[in-house]
Amino acid sequence: MDKIDFRSDTVSWPTPRMKEAMAIAPIGDDVYGEDPTVNELERLAAAKVGKEAAVFVTSGTQGNLLGVLSHAQRGDEVILGRDSHIALAEAGGVSVLGGVAMRQLATDKYGKMDLAEVETAVRANDPHYPISRLIAVENSYGTKYGYPISPDYYANIRTIAQHHNMSVHMDGARLFNSAVAQNIDAREITQHVDSVTFCLSKGLSAPIGSVLCGSAEVIQRARRLRKLVGGSMRQAGVVAAAGVVALHEMIERLADDHDNAHALAEGLATIPGIDIDVDMVRTNIVFFDLAADAKVSSEEFAAQLREKANIWVGGGYGKRFRAVTHYWITRADVDLFLHTVRQIL
Repeated sequence: MDKIDFRSDTVSWPTPRMKEAMAIAPIGDDVYGEDPTVNELERLAAAKVGKEAAVFVTSGTQGNLLGVLSHAQRGDEVILGRDSHIALAEAGGVSVLGGVAMRQLATDKYGKMDLAEVETAVRANDPHYPISRLIAVENSYGTKYGYPISPDYYANIRTIAQHHNMSVHMDGARLFNSAVAQNIDAREITQHVDSVTFCLSKGLSAPIGSVLCGSAEVIQRARRLRKLVGGSMRQAGVVAAAGVVALHEMIERLADDHDNAHALAEGLATIPGIDIDVDMVRTNIVFFDLAADAKVSSEEFAAQLREKANIWVGGGYGKRFRAVTHYWITRADVDLFLHTVRQIL
């Protein structure tokens, strides 16, 4: 890469194998259902998460939008964490474009909503209220260190949903990070949800795209919605080919990213002027803070990382920073990061 980029795993570039696959991919018109590479990707993706069908979409945000709107209609309500990606970072799309109200609940340090609060949040059958139609969950939970949440939590969420005749959608942008961190198959998690979207373009290193998976009925609705929001693509096999490689070759190696993230966290914990909770680092996301008495400002800290070592890190959180490991971050890069932080502080 042209920089040592810890800002996000979204910055990851396609691997050489992906570029080769993209160059030779058989293609057709996906709107007609005739792109063989897209069809292969969708079959593979559905199988990976134990669902009947899948649809290739341009982004995780689009996948979540289609997922929510496939279950909920205008005037309905989705219950979700108030610091979830759908609530915080998707431009309010489910409400703006779908007319779906968001009932936002607090989450704990791991990203879990309190089950009793979820139960209480379900609306009574009263014309004054929107209809509680859907519960949206996330795994791993991006704003809480990318923490991997166990299947038990989702089993309990599913029980509440079934009791109230509701559906469950999962934002699984980094679903495979969560599964690998827990040493389980992703299907142990996704068996408890009706639909799930996951990103190909984060830790899996494909250049573009996400996949929404669910029942055949849900995905049929999602395809219509994808057309509505302008997300249908034509010879999309050119990019879908990278996703096929990602699902075959890039899932198990996410453990390397987790090891690098933990090494970074452990190293940062030894540096005076850095505050970090190492125990929360279980996947590829590291949040850390400059201590109150740090001798540099947040702006100076980020600038010096770039100037001294061409290291880019996520900021914008006050004194808090985020560093994310991915395929293009090596252990040598982690060591250089730690060396440079020591120099700065």
